[in-house]
Amino acid sequence: MPAHPFHKEAGATLIEVLVAMVVLAIGLLGLAGLQATSIQSNHSAYYRSQATLLAGDLGDRMRANRAQATNGDYSIDFPTSSSSHSVSGTQAQKDTAEWLNRLALTLPEGTGKVERNDTLVTISIRWNDTRGQIKASDDNKTHNETFVYRTEI
Repeated sequence: MPAHPFHKEAGATLIEVLVAMVVLAIGLLGLAGLQATSIQSNHSAYYRSQATLLAGDLGDRMRANRAQATNGDYSIDFPTSSSSHSVSGTQAQKDTAEWLNRLALTLPEGTGKVERNDTLVTISIRWNDTRGQIKASDDNKTHNETFVYRTEI
């Protein structure tokens, strides 16, 4: 009688363990990729939330200063992103300067546009969302995102 009756199966357990480790490693790499995509999506969602809050802020400022808002004193058209707008002049000029400064400080290359049609106001906010872009584009252009908020004053 042989001393080791299962001599033919020697090393089979080692191969099974190695295959299991390879399968586990591939699964963990997939999870790491999902985590990276999730972080990018969350970053983009954060910017969109900030744009929503900032658009609502300007809408509230315009309602508080309805006389100048209905005169069109808040109308602007996507100036260059800068946090050095002078906060002086009329209340409408102060409000838009403060709002543009906050856009530039909160959003990457953030800027805004305000259009008025009677009492309907369209507030557009644009920023560079290249970092939050999930699918890589073939070109190296910046990916500008625009949020549009419509309200009545």
